[in-house]
Amino acid sequence: MKPNRLFLLLVTLSVTLTARADLASIFTNTAPAKVAWTRRPSIIFIQCHGLALGDLSCYGQTNFQTPNLDRLAATGIRFTHYTGGADSAATTAELLAGKTSGLAGEPNLAQRLQQNGYRTGLIGEWGLGGEPWKLGFNEFAGFLEDAEGKNYYPDNLWRYAPNSILNPTNNRMETYVGKEGIYDSKGNTGRKYFPDLLFFMLDNYVRVNAPDAANHFRPFFLLANFSAPRTATAGVDDFPVPSDAPFTGESWPQAAKNRAALITRLDVGIGRLFEQLHQLGLTNNVVVFFTASAAPEKFASPNLNFLLPAGEFRDAKNSVPLPLPMIVNWPGTIPAGRTSNAPWSAVDFAPTALEIGHLKPTAAFTGISMLPTLAGEPGTNTPALPDRLF
Repeated sequence: MKPNRLFLLLVTLSVTLTARADLASIFTNTAPAKVAWTRRPSIIFIQCHGLALGDLSCYGQTNFQTPNLDRLAATGIRFTHYTGGADSAATTAELLAGKTSGLAGEPNLAQRLQQNGYRTGLIGEWGLGGEPWKLGFNEFAGFLEDAEGKNYYPDNLWRYAPNSILNPTNNRMETYVGKEGIYDSKGNTGRKYFPDLLFFMLDNYVRVNAPDAANHFRPFFLLANFSAPRTATAGVDDFPVPSDAPFTGESWPQAAKNRAALITRLDVGIGRLFEQLHQLGLTNNVVVFFTASAAPEKFASPNLNFLLPAGEFRDAKNSVPLPLPMIVNWPGTIPAGRTSNAPWSAVDFAPTALEIGHLKPTAAFTGISMLPTLAGEPGTNTPALPDRLF
């Protein structure tokens, strides 16, 4: 049974929108009091494939500006020594596993959070083999294979959407899993710009899954693996974009205009997310991580090198990982306007996220929690927290 075009994707990534209840209603329960826990924050982790430190004006880019990411950094913390894995897939595996040896063995971060009450979602690239909905994600929309993510105008994407299709024969909601066509507003296939569509899905996921009284303030964990701004064709300065505005009038090579325009669109998407969180009243109870999953490829033409310092390109002969941008924003918990040279990597995200969710890291982790550093506290780890909340 197929869904009606991309209706489910463009309308929701979850089952249905839930009506918001008056916050005062949560205090009317006269049942015996239970142990009270501080409401757990939701977590959004956004990583872009092929983004460099020098792509963002808060890290020194002067040819163009990224005002929304600058604002994210100005109201949070900006790291200068964060590193990922050998490539985008390795980085994703490390941040979910909390170690460099892959996802085999212990439950990964998504599974742990899911088992302990978080609603989990994945948008964008997967690339680790298998099926993400069997590895801890309640919902998925994107590409299973790395090669699929190079298409900036795909005709379809993979979807796993539980209880999303009404079966008219029994009037029951069923799960959709498989490839789903992408349609524009006129019903034609394709020609939707995937980076824009990813941000639409991100905003929609946050809106639908926003913790409120109706869903018992259930927190969510959303991993957004953006396939941009890497090239669409390896070895070619190919950065597809619907328009090179606002850089049309620049005397740059066309590829430079396109790449700057692409990064500007990513920055605009972050601005919309800011507005979404503000409108939902989630500003202080959502931790936003923004980073890169892999450093950019070296430009094919040296005429584009002015966009980035030469040292920021990934050098296959250099075994030392290049630092990637990492901004973390959590108003009310992370002091605003800080810059940190504390070294950390993708393996440290899982223990950090678990501690944010009031959970203990597993013994298999090689990474450590960065929560004390985020909060401006001394030390490397805070005291152990309970393994399960319920």
